[in-house]
Amino acid sequence: MLFTLTFPAIDPVLVQFGPFAIRWYALAYVAGILIGWTYTRRLARRGDSPLTEVMLDDFVTWAVLGIILGGRIGYILFYMPGFYASDPLQVFAVWKGGMSFHGGLIGMILAMALFARRRGIRFFHLTDAIAAATPIGLFLGRLANFVNGELYGRPTDVPWAMVFPKDPAQLPRHPSQLYEAGLEGLLLFVFLAIAAWRFRALRRPGLESGLFLCGYALCRIVSEFFREPDAQLGFLYGGATMGQLLSLPMIAFGLWFVWLSRKRQ
Repeated sequence: MLFTLTFPAIDPVLVQFGPFAIRWYALAYVAGILIGWTYTRRLARRGDSPLTEVMLDDFVTWAVLGIILGGRIGYILFYMPGFYASDPLQVFAVWKGGMSFHGGLIGMILAMALFARRRGIRFFHLTDAIAAATPIGLFLGRLANFVNGELYGRPTDVPWAMVFPKDPAQLPRHPSQLYEAGLEGLLLFVFLAIAAWRFRALRRPGLESGLFLCGYALCRIVSEFFREPDAQLGFLYGGATMGQLLSLPMIAFGLWFVWLSRKRQ
């Protein structure tokens, strides 16, 4: 039998009071938003853009709505439209999971566009600050996926393989959630932090946003080679996964934003 690491049996529920439960997954969203908000306020104090701390304080509610609504609607449309069409009430069963990063991104973009227009600020001044902080939430979210034992990797014989309790086949698999936490979370955060703090990327509206889109898309495409495709979708065109296909337009838009930032001062 292949050597595997023991999957840490962490209860997905942090604490429960009767029917009310606080889950690590929900806590990851809350912590990601709060820590990200604190980080963007530090960026605003640096003065590389006209974005102020008060504006960011006011945007928090918009961000929550954009992330949750966009993430949920995106998951329904991208991954399981047939299931939710046959049982519409399951749309509201968010405690069962089912959030899409790409859907959350679209929701955030719409929230930022509406907020920027309402406050009379440039769209990219807001998106650049939010992009710099987004890997914080991604890191915590992937750790929550690991705790839940969901979105696990493909079968493998590497020494650090794990058997996940939710896997029907009970095969040793890549802990791909940790790969994604390292790539989309830590690595991308450091990359964007260097761009913002060392090279003053926020002085060029659109640059930080473009770097985030390209960086995330590349990290997601790489990590998807180790992640088990969604069972209801499997492999799609050319053996690619849905996550990889949805990441391709992000690279195109990211490169476009970087190019546009060359003329913005």
